[in-house]
Amino acid sequence: MTTPRTPKSPVPFRLPDPPEREPDEVTAYDYVYKLGNARYLALHFGNPGTTMVEADHWIVASPAEYRTRARRPDLLIAFGVNPSSYEANNGYIISEQGKPPDFVLEVASVSTAAIDTGAKREDYAALGIPEYWRFDHTGEYHGARLAGDRLVNGRYEPLPIEELPDGSLHGYSQVLNLHLRWEQGQLGWYDPDTGRHITTLEDERLARIQAEARVHHLEDQLRQLRSDA
Repeated sequence: MTTPRTPKSPVPFRLPDPPEREPDEVTAYDYVYKLGNARYLALHFGNPGTTMVEADHWIVASPAEYRTRARRPDLLIAFGVNPSSYEANNGYIISEQGKPPDFVLEVASVSTAAIDTGAKREDYAALGIPEYWRFDHTGEYHGARLAGDRLVNGRYEPLPIEELPDGSLHGYSQVLNLHLRWEQGQLGWYDPDTGRHITTLEDERLARIQAEARVHHLEDQLRQLRSDA
């Protein structure tokens, strides 16, 4: 008797590893990762099984198109997707995920500034990404310190950017329900309902210290009650 063979699962298409970035492109690390922004956003949105806060991998429409139109944003955020597929594919394949990312952001550098404001803007619109934002710590490369676009009928339209009394700039991201803010050359993410920055790792550390202090205080009170009894 021949035992029927179990069909093998198809091997997922895997995008090639991106090339090394130019030396000046480390600014993306400085403003998105070094200060913890990506981590703050992941904590803020939660749902790690269906939400991705990622970067430095390709976005393509389908496996057949990765040679003709592939982009690698400094930050990608997508809701209602499959992070495991992203890892298996070594990038974001829209045909595999069933939808484009909801948000992408590019950080300015000398070597990418013209592409960020030109070809990338066109390609992200063609890929159907609802919002495309750009952050420039100096304003010298992109021509603006903070800029955002929303996709309307297949084309990007600029989002309003407001200057605050302290000189900071901010704009509202509808897909994230957050204000992006340029403040003293840094990138911030503010909750429009509270007006406060989203929770940071420092906030979590202080909350943990305070919780531990409360526990120790209660333990001291309990020991005092026992000794008085």
